[in-house]
Amino acid sequence: MMASIENIREDFAFLDDWEERYRYIIELGGDLPDYPESARDEAHKVRGCVSQVWLYTEVGDGPDPVITFRGDSDAHIVRGLVAIMMALFSGKRASEILSIDAEETLRALGLDEHLTPQRANGLRAMVRRIKDEATAALGAVA
Repeated sequence: MMASIENIREDFAFLDDWEERYRYIIELGGDLPDYPESARDEAHKVRGCVSQVWLYTEVGDGPDPVITFRGDSDAHIVRGLVAIMMALFSGKRASEILSIDAEETLRALGLDEHLTPQRANGLRAMVRRIKDEATAALGAVA
């Protein structure tokens, strides 16, 4: 079962050094639900990531639908970062997704200063894609 963003924050606060935190991030990636093979294609690929990253979106019904995301990557550490983004955004209403400050969460976890620029840019690309999906879901009913 995937950890909630609250659990991840608590666990990060408990882990002292970055080696432990990196191991934990990799473990989080191992807990991601299986990603549909049919969605490992160009349409689901997140642009701007050095590693391969895929994002699959399921949009619920209504004017402010709940959106569920599934993601995967071919790199262990990135898979863990995908898991953190899934914990942060998946299963929330589109309007709530748009109000979430992912950068603040990354700063709070200390990830902003411990990721390579390429990984940080990839993470921003994933957040942009998630927010674009939420915007599209809100616009679909307008």
